[in-house]
Amino acid sequence: MNNRFFIKFAAGNIKKNGNSYIPYILICMFTAAMFYIVKSLSLNPGLETMIGADTLNYILHLGSIVIALFALVFLLYANSFLIKRRKKEFGVLNILGMEKRHLAKTLAWEMFYVFIISLLGGIVLGVVLDKVMFLLIVKIIGGEILLGFFIAPETMITTIILFVAIFMLIYLSSVYQIHMENPVELLQGSNLGEKTPKINWLIGILGILFVGGGYLISLITEKPIFKAAPYFFCAVILVVVGTYMLFTASSILLLRILQEQKSYYYKTKHFISISNMLYRMKQNAVGLANICILSTMVLVMISSTSSLVLGMDDIIETQYPNDFDLYFDGLDWKHNEKAYDYIHQIQQEQKLNITAETYYTYLLVSAINGKSGFLPVPADTVTGESNEVNFIFVTLDDYNQTMHTDKFLNVGEILVYPSRKDFAYKTLNIFDKSYMVKEILNKTIGNGIIAESEADSYLIVVSDREEMYSLYESQKKEFGDAASNICSFYGFDTDKNGGEQEELYNLFIDAFARQEYQGIVESKADAKANQIGAYGGFFFIGAFLGILFTMAMVLIIYYKQISEGYDDRGRFAIMQKIGMSRKEVKSSINAQVRTIFFLPVIVAGIHVAAAFPMISKMLLKLNLRNTSLFIKNTIICYLVFTILYFIIYHLTAKTYYKIVNKGGIYMP
Repeated sequence: MNNRFFIKFAAGNIKKNGNSYIPYILICMFTAAMFYIVKSLSLNPGLETMIGADTLNYILHLGSIVIALFALVFLLYANSFLIKRRKKEFGVLNILGMEKRHLAKTLAWEMFYVFIISLLGGIVLGVVLDKVMFLLIVKIIGGEILLGFFIAPETMITTIILFVAIFMLIYLSSVYQIHMENPVELLQGSNLGEKTPKINWLIGILGILFVGGGYLISLITEKPIFKAAPYFFCAVILVVVGTYMLFTASSILLLRILQEQKSYYYKTKHFISISNMLYRMKQNAVGLANICILSTMVLVMISSTSSLVLGMDDIIETQYPNDFDLYFDGLDWKHNEKAYDYIHQIQQEQKLNITAETYYTYLLVSAINGKSGFLPVPADTVTGESNEVNFIFVTLDDYNQTMHTDKFLNVGEILVYPSRKDFAYKTLNIFDKSYMVKEILNKTIGNGIIAESEADSYLIVVSDREEMYSLYESQKKEFGDAASNICSFYGFDTDKNGGEQEELYNLFIDAFARQEYQGIVESKADAKANQIGAYGGFFFIGAFLGILFTMAMVLIIYYKQISEGYDDRGRFAIMQKIGMSRKEVKSSINAQVRTIFFLPVIVAGIHVAAAFPMISKMLLKLNLRNTSLFIKNTIICYLVFTILYFIIYHLTAKTYYKIVNKGGIYMP
């Protein structure tokens, strides 16, 4: 037989088996597009201008790796169904004289056709959807619409290499299945199920250890997100691999336990449903694990990005306590006073109505929280380790004036406000000075520099200016030129609207540049405009990926229902012929579908809860500190997703019923 024969024969096989091949090609195409889009987004230079671009790129890069692993498992799973449907055809060809090496050659050309169509279609679809998404993001942030498509050669090459490797594994797996079975077994292939599986305790224990290890890494890792990136990546891989192991072992264990419950098992609907599921649980478990992993990814994406959008006002208020915030660095008070006078001059020239003003000075001291107490370090040596803290010292007069309180302190006493982590000490020992903590405050002076810091920060109120100067001199003596300066803060509010405030902000920037004042000018209106675009972009990307993963999950559930429908329809027809009523058959089918169908969404909820510390650190990098908002939002997202999952279950279950009905069962 020459190659031309196999080329035509393979094309004819695909055409004749279109009902099986077309859904498979669409799934391959969709998977390739999904990987291409996520990988392309991680490399797209258009994201570099967004706030938190590092975090976004890290999430996308991690997502592309997870999708690659998912693509391998999912396509192998989908192909196993396809090969099972084709085994009878291969058996007939084998009996008619076609050798298994000829079958392998035919299958190679079929795989080649599927590969070319899927890859080309997936890349084209990925490029188009990638551009569509960027157009929508640009519209959200009000940016400039660029013509043309962003196509990264690296993304194209990576996608091709990945799917070449996946299709090679699929081909080898398919050839192995055909080679290991004789013609009779091939003829009965579509009617044969798996052998009744035994409980694999080793796989189950390894699954528990892998998932538990991933949970543990998420819970105990205290480093900032990017320094802990290798740990978090390891946690994700452990949980993904462990999930497959657990579903393979625990689902069989669950069914065995139900089988041991005589009062439960020896009922018509339970007896048949549990027996059927045990009969093919190995393949079923992989499908359930895929659904679980995709459900987890959807929940993480939607809950985290929507929390950013919902918590944006809190983020803005924390970082920008006033409409305009100005920070001056240095001890040149005369120069700072000139800066203040210049600001007031601009306010008068612009005829601004100042509704509120805030003045105070502060000293920022970085330290390491060790076993023997807090060890001060120069600010330029801070590395972002988990035991680093910031102390922001302010005077009692400035605190009382800013917060409109009448607190009182004796010499050697302090007030403490913890920004994140509680201050669990009765005294503060620093620079050979010892202070008694008189009170833990529940309100603080607004300061964007404090809010932006990843380290745990504490506002320390000291008795007077002399005490602050004493701390500065102690720091200067120890660190020399590396010591932090005492800084000044001035904030004010106006009755101007957002657009007018942005014009004023640009005016202040230009004025300070001309006068060469050493300071930072920040505007709440300008920051809000930027963050609306940035966090809106984050939410859109999260929603987009969430939709992609949901569509993939629907395809898996649909394939699962089709596969099980073809496997079961003959059995249920026989059971009806030997005396089972239509009501009993339908009841048994419902019991079979429901028994472990909702297990993935339950396990996904546990995964999301365990990943909470990891996700919180990522959101903290983006300045979302409202933990209660994130918790509530995650719970709401989980409930909505569960309802959606239930709807998907009912819609795909109808497909299962239709297939089973073709076997001679009528279920109204």
